[in-house]
Parts: sequence; structure tokens; C-alpha cells
Amino acid sequence: MSVDKGSANTARRGRRPGPGNTRQTVLDAARARFARDGFAATTIRLVAADAGVDASQVMQFFRSKDELFAAVMAVPPSALVRFDTAFEGPDEHLGERVVRAYLQAWEGTPEESEPLMAMLRGAIVNEQASAQLREFIQSRLLEGVKDRVDDSAEAALRAGLASSMLVGLVTGRRIIGVPMLVAADTEQLIAIVAPAIQEVLAPR
Repeated sequence: MSVDKGSANTARRGRRPGPGNTRQTVLDAARARFARDGFAATTIRLVAADAGVDASQVMQFFRSKDELFAAVMAVPPSALVRFDTAFEGPDEHLGERVVRAYLQAWEGTPEESEPLMAMLRGAIVNEQASAQLREFIQSRLLEGVKDRVDDSAEAALRAGLASSMLVGLVTGRRIIGVPMLVAADTEQLIAIVAPAIQEVLAPR
């Protein structure tokens, strides 16, 4: 079988892609896959196949699909940690912890809040971006509620309801600028909204 000498020479002269290049290749593949299929339908294996690497290599760079999505959308790791730790602790204060975590993430330091606000603004004008944001937030809430509700379909419904309430609160306060929401103190909002989120995520 003949071998193209030009290709062989190029292959010998070329350098094997380093970790930085591989990571970027994975990010590019993930960005395209998330855009095409949405958050829920995208898997680590599909992204790995698109990037031409093993799934284990993707996991070396990003420990979960959530972290991969956060990296694609430039969401800082601190926001993921904040969302996750909201579900740690006694159930009777779950609603307060969740509302506080989301408001602190969306309204906190520019490093944390600006990427989230960019996602939200994009979701308002683009249905694809809206679906990605919705699915991402629902997945964070579903992880926390699925152990508190026996029925998986009901757990998904409750996560969806809670995500709609929280995104609606942030949208009204930061994007639309509803005067009473803008003027309200954060602690006041938490006190009012927390009981509703509590009932949705941790029903008695």
C-alpha cells in the first residue's frame, strides 16, 4: 500500500497536541454539542466522540457534565459549589438556603454574576440558549430534590417549578427591573420566597 510522503513527513514534523490543546478541543466540541442537542441530551461520551478523545480524558479536565457546561458558558466553579452546597443541611431550612444561594450567585461578585447574567440575557432572546439555561438549572435542583421525593416524575416537575420561580425572580429583578423587586432588600426577598421554594423542593 502506498503512503503519501508529504503526509508522512508532515506527521513526523508535527507535534502531538498537548493537554491545553486537547482541553480546548473538548470545549469546542462540547459547545457545539450543547448548542445542537441541549444540556439534557448531551453526554460526556458524545462530547468525547466529537472531540476524538476518550471519555476518560474529558473527565480528567471536567469532573462532570455540569462542570463541562459551566466551562463552556464561562460559569465560575464557585457558582456550582454554591448551588450544590445549598442542599447540604437540614430539610427545614432548604428553601432559605436555595434562594439565598441563587441570589448570591446571580447578584454577587462580578466574576461570578456576570457570566450568569450573560446566560440569562442570551436566554431571553434565543430559544436555544433558553433551553440550555433551563435544563442546566433544573439539573442542579433535581440533584437535590430527587432524594426527597420518591416519584422521579414528580421530582422532575418540582425541580422545573423551582427553577422557573428562581429564574423569574432574577429576571424580574435584574433584567426587567420590576420596581418593587429592585427596591426590595435581599433578606426580605429570601424571607418571602423561601417558604414557597421549601414547599416545592421538600414537601411535608
